[in-house]
Amino acid sequence: MARPAGMIGPSPVTSPAIASDDPRYTAAEFPPNKLLYLVQLADAAGVDSRPWFAGLALSREQIADPALRVSYRQANTFVRRALQALDVPDAGLRIGREGTIGGFGLLGLAMMTSRTLGEAMFAGIAHHKICGCLLEVAVEPASEREVALLAWPRFGDTELMPFFCEELFASCLMIARELVGAELCPVRADFAYPRPAYAARYEALFGCEVRFGAPRNQLLIDTQWLARPLPGYNPLTAQQALALCAQQRTPDGGEPHQEIVAAVERLLRSQLAQQPRLNDVARTLNLSERSLRRKLAESGRIFREIHDRVRAERALQLLQAGTLSVAQIGSEVGFNDPREFRRAFKRWTGMPPQDARRNAS
Repeated sequence: MARPAGMIGPSPVTSPAIASDDPRYTAAEFPPNKLLYLVQLADAAGVDSRPWFAGLALSREQIADPALRVSYRQANTFVRRALQALDVPDAGLRIGREGTIGGFGLLGLAMMTSRTLGEAMFAGIAHHKICGCLLEVAVEPASEREVALLAWPRFGDTELMPFFCEELFASCLMIARELVGAELCPVRADFAYPRPAYAARYEALFGCEVRFGAPRNQLLIDTQWLARPLPGYNPLTAQQALALCAQQRTPDGGEPHQEIVAAVERLLRSQLAQQPRLNDVARTLNLSERSLRRKLAESGRIFREIHDRVRAERALQLLQAGTLSVAQIGSEVGFNDPREFRRAFKRWTGMPPQDARRNAS
């Protein structure tokens, strides 16, 4: 499939089969938010979700950890099992319509502080993996007055496309409306799969013409919305947040020792208050400090950057929760001196902790 002119994002992949030895298939690069949402749906319906974890080296407790990263294989297998067990045909729409900008963490901060809705959209596209999107996505001009948000399956894997498309397009719409107002409506929504029995719920949610059996999955938006200014615009904060987002990304071609990066992040996340050092983490992972440093370097990472990003993410979550003071949050992420925490937080995000809390409220 040729890459359309003007497309922003990766080219569609048409390979019909998943290669189990493809490093992208087992790269630990997706947060487990979709898995957690499905477990919550199971709890509400009285369905036992424990069988969904079999053979995946995951536990229910782990998927509640925002620092966890799972592979496409793990997430795909889990979602298949969940959808087979749940009698919730519109699960993707249900999950997607609960989407909020605050649930996107650092990416949400980058989007909120973007200059326009268009810039926020492009930030989301560039970093879609770090919010758990299991589809490939891109943006391209559809006409002089319309832009298309496109989505297609990874590895040509189409079985779960309805669930993933519902969740993606619904959450994108909810977040766009949160940024610029509830009056935003797409021009049209196209889906490359048959019309489901609950199609009326699509129309009620999107508020526009919805087509099924279309050539591709796309959400068409009037280009006038892209120039809509955002009230939270802060260029420094947006730049800092995007830099932190970039550190979370895994290159599309895969990378060596990706699992070691995920393991370091999990350990740091669980021990932030203890101010873990590189040698402490290496010892816990049964590695020498030199070996851990080398493995991280081969993955294009350094310990300090990972540590700072994990601390920034946790601090943002606690600030958004609003239950702890700034000093207490600093202590939670390993700072004994509140002033030192404030300086570090501003270095990470471009704003003082108090401003981040106000933006989240």
